[in-house]
Amino acid sequence: MGPTETPSLRFGDAPRRKRGGRIARMFDRIAPTYDLLNHLLSANVDVRWRREVVARLALTGRERVLDACCGTGDLALLLCEAGAGSVVGTDFAPAMVARAREKALARGGRAAGPALAFEVADTTRLPFGDASFDLATVAFGVRNLEDLDAGLAELCRVLRPGGRLAVLEFSRPANPVFRALYHTYFMLVLPLVGNLVSGGADNAYAYLPRSVLAFPGPEALAGRLRRAGFAEVHVVPLTLGIACLHLATRGPGQPLRPVHGSPPPAAP
Repeated sequence: MGPTETPSLRFGDAPRRKRGGRIARMFDRIAPTYDLLNHLLSANVDVRWRREVVARLALTGRERVLDACCGTGDLALLLCEAGAGSVVGTDFAPAMVARAREKALARGGRAAGPALAFEVADTTRLPFGDASFDLATVAFGVRNLEDLDAGLAELCRVLRPGGRLAVLEFSRPANPVFRALYHTYFMLVLPLVGNLVSGGADNAYAYLPRSVLAFPGPEALAGRLRRAGFAEVHVVPLTLGIACLHLATRGPGQPLRPVHGSPPPAAP
């Protein structure tokens, strides 16, 4: 389901894509231990957060869903099992996509059928036509985009007018005492344990807290979602603000630009 035609790079794309390639390779190297460390380092709270996303979307069974930056597929699998009409998970790291496909086959049922597909794709250049999806989700992925605004614009483009977006991302707690405790864990304990278990691949678990601290706060991200074409943006803090869920709706208007690629699977 990859693109059938690769658009030429615009001036200035090459340095950003070089950085994006390094991050993709980093995620490829930690793919074998990614699930274990996610659940271990979050004390399994990440599972509850993803379930919160699915619950708030209130699926009807007819939705075509894109789960961008899908990683090893945890949210895409939940969406499929919760009854979404069809789900496409995309990620720029091939090893993560391979792991997601393995998990879908192991789950069986709808997850192993045509209702769920995983493909390698860059969220800043999605290989889908305008208004291809009813829903889009991103869990802990927008932080890794080489061009955040381009990625948000692409998510808006592939949604139909009125389509909904859910972005789950780490944040910084507002309470100063809890924030200090959280930062101590996040900056010291998490990188130590993560790099030890993952074999220190590219120092990936030192990259994680740095990327969170450098990422725009919830209100700043909400503003960028509005500039990308989304309306009705709501921010829901989770677990004392460790993470935030952004819920938004694509506003009316013309698609931003055409992209050549395969259409998503039709809902069964």
